[in-house]
Amino acid sequence: MVNGPPARHPGEARVPLDVLTPPWWLRKSKAFRGSTSVRTPRPPGRAAPETHRGDAAAAHALVERVREAIRARHYSRRTEKSYVGWVRRFLAFHAYGDATRMGATEVRAYLTHLATRRRVSASTQNQAFSALLFLFRQVLGRDLEALEDTPRAKRPTRLPVVLSRAEAAALISHLPGRLWLVGSLIYGAGLRLQECLSLRVKDVDFDRRVLTVRDGKGRKDRETVLPDALEEPLRGHLRRIRKTHEKEVADGRGAVTLPDALERKYPRAQWELGWQWVFPAGREYVDRSTGVLRRHHLHPSAVQRAFRTAAEEAGLAKRATSHSLRHSFATHMLEAGYDIRTVQELMGHRELNTTMIYTHVTTVGSKGVRSPLDHRVLPPLSQGNPIGQNKPSQRRPLRQEDD
Repeated sequence: MVNGPPARHPGEARVPLDVLTPPWWLRKSKAFRGSTSVRTPRPPGRAAPETHRGDAAAAHALVERVREAIRARHYSRRTEKSYVGWVRRFLAFHAYGDATRMGATEVRAYLTHLATRRRVSASTQNQAFSALLFLFRQVLGRDLEALEDTPRAKRPTRLPVVLSRAEAAALISHLPGRLWLVGSLIYGAGLRLQECLSLRVKDVDFDRRVLTVRDGKGRKDRETVLPDALEEPLRGHLRRIRKTHEKEVADGRGAVTLPDALERKYPRAQWELGWQWVFPAGREYVDRSTGVLRRHHLHPSAVQRAFRTAAEEAGLAKRATSHSLRHSFATHMLEAGYDIRTVQELMGHRELNTTMIYTHVTTVGSKGVRSPLDHRVLPPLSQGNPIGQNKPSQRRPLRQEDD
């Protein structure tokens, strides 16, 4: 058993103050070290905030309240990380002033700063807006009436990056080791990257040819297809996982994290084979709350780096990522004649309009609109007029009367 984290001194802060990412004009200021009486310079062009300058300790306490409110509502960890980050940056922008004295003016000023100075995308600005609305409504218990009619940033309509079947095969073939299986499952089952990495052994059903996605986007479960071509490679991979797990259990290790409170309900489940990750990480870590040595699944950033390298080695000009394989799955399913409702269920889309974006891709190309230039407007290259050469002009000879 590994010992837990060392005991803290009663007066020691739980999180260093520099984690709150202070703005540049506070890093060398006495205000950041706890004094609120000193005047600190502000960058040119920014108006002086109406709220008084507080310290980072009060901001940290507010951030913890935000974290508790998010967990009480069972939001996802990614939502918690995103909202807490935006609250921290909002407080740092206003010099860690008292949030109870802020209002719609400060929120609007920060959103304007994101759009004009930081030049963030519309989706990023809307995410920050949602985080600040959560802060004031759910944590501070205030309804910002002046922001009720504030329009959200208009998101541009973008078409997804779709790979052809040959491009998808080339991208997957350049993925090393077990990452080849990760890319094959994403393309063959239409999984998101996090959904694929979060698969557990019990979620793979070879008899029914299905994969069960647990706690997907929107905290929803769904089933998707398990490709027949991946049955043997996946069975061999799971056999290696079983051998490694049995050896770790014999050494007193082999525990994984369980969702919610299942660890208290089923104390031995964290060592069972069915709860093991299909794609475990190479290293173990110590759970600070329990001191137990655990193993997590592969980190998404490591897989994304491998995809970038594979796209370069495959010579793809498109910005091919792991999500491009998911887009390609939906597009190729529609091109194969599958019903759009079926594709919606396999993709896990809540609204049909989200799946409809792939119909705009399939209406152009091999099964859709053809260019009028393809209807024998130009002569074939074998009959002359090669690309890059001008066809000699057919001029009639001069006659005597033309002189």
